[in-house]
Amino acid sequence: MAGYECTDKLNAWGNRVDFLEVTGHLEHIDADYQDIQQFNIRTVREGIRWSRVEKKPYEYDWQPVAGMIRRGQAGGVQQVWDLCHFGFPDDLSPLHPLFARRFAALCREFIRFYRSLVPDGILIVTPINEVSFLSWLGGDARGTSPYCINNGWEVKYGLMRAYIEGVAALREIDPGVRIMTTEPLVNMVPTLEADPEQIAQAARAHQDQYQATDMLCGRMCPELGGKPEYLDIIGLNYYYNNQWVVGTGQFLRWANEDLDPRWRPLRELFLETYHRYGRPMVLSETSHPGEDRPGWIKFVSRESAAVIERGIPLWGICLYPIIDRPDWDHLTPWHRSGLWDAELDDAGIPTQQPYRRVLNQPYAHELREAQKRIALAKEKAGPAQISLNARVRL
Repeated sequence: MAGYECTDKLNAWGNRVDFLEVTGHLEHIDADYQDIQQFNIRTVREGIRWSRVEKKPYEYDWQPVAGMIRRGQAGGVQQVWDLCHFGFPDDLSPLHPLFARRFAALCREFIRFYRSLVPDGILIVTPINEVSFLSWLGGDARGTSPYCINNGWEVKYGLMRAYIEGVAALREIDPGVRIMTTEPLVNMVPTLEADPEQIAQAARAHQDQYQATDMLCGRMCPELGGKPEYLDIIGLNYYYNNQWVVGTGQFLRWANEDLDPRWRPLRELFLETYHRYGRPMVLSETSHPGEDRPGWIKFVSRESAAVIERGIPLWGICLYPIIDRPDWDHLTPWHRSGLWDAELDDAGIPTQQPYRRVLNQPYAHELREAQKRIALAKEKAGPAQISLNARVRL
């Protein structure tokens, strides 16, 4: 899968950013879709940009989204839609009393609009991307709206109220819509010299990563209306810095060259999640900046292949971002984490609009090797894995 960075959030300075425009994807969408097909990638993650669609309460402008849908249809590309990728309309935040009502109304109108253009076929929707991260960013780190500290739980609760009401609204109009959650997959550990209380604190922090998904399926905060049937496809976002020491800001090295006993293989984290929920999974975001991109995709594909060979339904791996992107808060530097880089001048500024894409050849080579590795794993898994994957095109 390919993911196009689609945030429309207010950044740390209170400025609205729109990464579908910043990266040139909106202008370059036909070429972008053509580019990925050389790697036999035909499924993408896209976003509607809620702040652009609903500039006045309950009034919607779907024309930009319509253009993207038509380009996807023309290119034979399956689009998985994020309805809220960190951005809300200017007059809303997750702490607003009407946030959930407005989001449910958006979901209802989106599904009506989408089905007016594409009456048939599978539709996969992510209502809100990374509730766990967004609630920390806006509720504890003052990195986006509502710019709070010590309010992460309240923001998470407001987001999940909206998420659950949004799923109900989507299913009200189209009972067959598929829901793909996208939450960070992390490993949180204590210091090496931790006492029993610190060990317990790290264990609690590790388990807290599942709060949003537990709320969605009704295991936690049942008053929000979560239901087991709302848990559908489990999307897991995993990056090189997703394992860290609680309370220190220290990350475990992703390749574990120093053989830290607290580090856990990605395959173990996949299995932990699968045993908890028993639902098909997608690695819904993964990438590494800079020269480590080839090593990263080799690592990810090996870990994923090990899970697939065991017959676990891992339905897809999403390279996110597929094209380069800048920093949210400063719009420089560009991260150099995509399969395609933006061509930059000596000052780190793109040389032209729309940005010229430059394929990173070492990454491309290892991606093709990774695809062979995954294909072989699927063969080893046999008919059961093939049957699971056939349920939805990912």
